[in-house]
Amino acid sequence: MPVTQTLEADALRRQDPELAEILLGELDRQSTTLQLIAAENFTSPAVLTALGSPLANKYAEGYPGARHHGGCEIVDVAERLAVDRAKALFGADHANVQSHSGSSAVLAAYAALLRPGDTVLAMGLSFGGHLTHGSPANFSGRWFDFVGYGVEAETGLIDYEQVHTLARAHRPKAIVCGSICYPRHIDYAAFREIADRVGAYLIADAAHPIGLVAGGAAPNPVPYADVVCATTHKVLRGPRGGMILCGSELAERVDRAVFPFTQGGAQMHTIAAKAVAFGEAATPAFSAYAHQVVANARVLADELGDEGLAVITGGTDTHLLTVDPAPLGVDGRTARGRLAAAGMVLDCCALPHGDARGLRLGTAALTTQGMGEAEMARIAVLLAGVLREDIEAKKAREEVRELTGRFPPYPG
Repeated sequence: MPVTQTLEADALRRQDPELAEILLGELDRQSTTLQLIAAENFTSPAVLTALGSPLANKYAEGYPGARHHGGCEIVDVAERLAVDRAKALFGADHANVQSHSGSSAVLAAYAALLRPGDTVLAMGLSFGGHLTHGSPANFSGRWFDFVGYGVEAETGLIDYEQVHTLARAHRPKAIVCGSICYPRHIDYAAFREIADRVGAYLIADAAHPIGLVAGGAAPNPVPYADVVCATTHKVLRGPRGGMILCGSELAERVDRAVFPFTQGGAQMHTIAAKAVAFGEAATPAFSAYAHQVVANARVLADELGDEGLAVITGGTDTHLLTVDPAPLGVDGRTARGRLAAAGMVLDCCALPHGDARGLRLGTAALTTQGMGEAEMARIAVLLAGVLREDIEAKKAREEVRELTGRFPPYPG
């Protein structure tokens, strides 16, 4: 049943029309604006069905076969299915699918491998590191001693020699590879070699590329990292949540770090939805989708470069790209505001070597809607026109509505 019909017919509309209108308003917003946020996507109706299922009623602290509550026979089957599908999809010995988010997954990985005060080497926040990579406002920066590595000034690419030098100087207990806005593939083999040289654990924060990994459109960190942390949304197109992949030798430590150390009851409706998404990601159709996501991102990067924006690293290998709008005479925050008024929703991000803010764009959601290279070229022209103020926001908004009307995320 189409999402719109589900909402219209749902008991929520009869019992709480005020909140029902809010849900329908958000569906309309998503359906009539361009979702260019790299961390977002549209789940399938099947995933949404699992999220709204009676499994939401079940308390299930613990793991299948060893719960702290009765009546878990059915949800145990759902979790085992999610685990088995994740292991098969990514070639991992072990999978924990209970983490509530990507940050929760990273917290559990640190809890499994580290002790407070340990030194950790990760991408610096100003170069695209995540909050869990050492932000002083986050548990990571408060509990551990983070050392940040960066990117080369001219290319914007990870400076692997610097990573090696810092690792030898600081002898970290763990090295984290991963970023929220790095548009190129990470050389996991190089990180593995550096970690081995200094006796460090290697943690891959693959929240962004894991969906591309599932579709065969990006390198798999599982064979190289001791622990892989990821989200199940973004390109993977599942529910908002996290997961951890690791070898059998760390399985018990990881599981105990998730429960009971960092979180309590598992969200069984979300775990069921993760199982649905893993099943979808194992299909040839998803592989084609993942490759199209990358193709669309590359076209968007090329076209934005032709329009005069500075594309960081000169392009992308993934679903995301970062650009500096300064050549068009506008800073990142101002650019985001202008584009929002025109119906183009995206994020600001850090730019290498400076305090300026750029724009981070992603093509996962647009590709789910069925858009291709031609639409990416049109979006690039529209985006640049809005930033140059050659196209009025109202006119651009009309064009966005026309475009999204031809590619509804939930037809029907």
